[in-house]
Amino acid sequence: MAYELVAAVDLGSNSFRLQVGRVVDDQIYPLDSLKEPVRLAAGLTAQKTLDGPSQLRALEALARFGERLRGFDAGAVRAVATNALRVAKNAPQFLAQAEAALGFPIEIIAGREEARLIFLGVAHTLPNPRTQQLVVDIGGGSTEFIIGRNIEPIELESLYMGCVGFSLQYFPRGRIEKSGMKAAELAARKELQAIVRQYKKTGWEAAVGSSGTAKALADILEMNGLSDAGITRDGLERLRALLLHAGDTGRLALQGLRPDRIPVLPGGLAIMLAVFKEFGLERMTFSEGALRLGVLYDLLGRYHHQDLRNATVQHFMRRYQVDTGQAARVTATARGFLLQLLPAAAGEQADAQVLDWAALLHEIGISVAHSSYHKHSAYILANADMPGFSKMDQSRLSRIVLAHRGKLERVGDIMPDSADWPIIFSLRLAAILHRARDDAPLPEIALRRSGRGFVVGVDPHWLAASPLTAAALDEEGRQWAGLGMELKLKAGRGKSQAAA
Repeated sequence: MAYELVAAVDLGSNSFRLQVGRVVDDQIYPLDSLKEPVRLAAGLTAQKTLDGPSQLRALEALARFGERLRGFDAGAVRAVATNALRVAKNAPQFLAQAEAALGFPIEIIAGREEARLIFLGVAHTLPNPRTQQLVVDIGGGSTEFIIGRNIEPIELESLYMGCVGFSLQYFPRGRIEKSGMKAAELAARKELQAIVRQYKKTGWEAAVGSSGTAKALADILEMNGLSDAGITRDGLERLRALLLHAGDTGRLALQGLRPDRIPVLPGGLAIMLAVFKEFGLERMTFSEGALRLGVLYDLLGRYHHQDLRNATVQHFMRRYQVDTGQAARVTATARGFLLQLLPAAAGEQADAQVLDWAALLHEIGISVAHSSYHKHSAYILANADMPGFSKMDQSRLSRIVLAHRGKLERVGDIMPDSADWPIIFSLRLAAILHRARDDAPLPEIALRRSGRGFVVGVDPHWLAASPLTAAALDEEGRQWAGLGMELKLKAGRGKSQAAA
């Protein structure tokens, strides 16, 4: 049975999370989410049983989730529990009450199954899942390590160390001392030594962090000027110095540090520092994909082997009823122009791919209103849920689409040497030349860079016979001049652009 809405419940050792997603064209778009900082692992006694207060917090959270899931078919919901319930001796008794509160069955999953589902969730958010990735997910009671490509994991491991347990053991009552930090890092490095040799042998091209600890660290490092982007080794070491200087979690004053994350920050930081040291990392990006998203895709049972961004672009074209003929014309011509301006784009494809997406989606705003449609297009691209695209990707795409027509001053803050300028120029010129929205052949047009501007070589006879295009190119020259950049029209014929 196909479901329009699906839901995943993640009973983590630190937080419980509910994710509701809408299924569209075999993709899952986040629709609603709830989070409860239950800190279940903090309720594990020395005898490995869950104490009363932690069970009560958990049941109250699950009752709230159950209210949100009321009316969902049993096949559309999957609930999984992780490390705290893996080790709790009274888990069977607790689960009976938990399932009654939630209204759905709950599975306790093994550590490697948790790792598999985490990677499945992360892989569905990666810009290029063909890249071999090392994924690190520091949870409340365990940390998962995965190396994979596409949606297929190559190495899977779950180690019994997490931000809740480490914070309680090495930073009791919130005290942050040098001896405790050193002991926590050494304990984590000792655990990691069991897997690091094999992981280094397998290798990876990029490191990705997922879930709460990675998100908290990325936010704190960036918002406090400790990192330019993502999680870095230098940023982590500077954050460690700030924590040791504070001496107590109650005295921490950091931008981006949420109250529910304060008690478990020292333990999470110690584990991440150990990961960076043992794996020899200098930088790690953050992915919004995590266990709950992997559970949703596993529930769906349909996986995607192509670049998710291409699938998303095709879906957006259908969703916003894009004129596919016009989109194809503009895309092909713009791509040909860019390959003249940046021959290297043919090799690495990155800038050419961005141009293709921008050209295919530049008219989605017409579905809102034709007037100033480029502004509507830019808004949608900046703010919509776009599986596979990072927020940074979406911001760049939005900026290029905003600039494809009208006043260039709207994007005047782009750095002069940015690779976006040739992309913008190629898209603007292609949009001008295809204004008639037909398949009439274009003349041979030769483009090249000239200082901070562009030179366009075009047949003067064709231009004389196309007064609307000539007027548009004159206005185009004024727009570039307003930014201190020059657009020269040069009589002559050059090599035909590949796709024109």
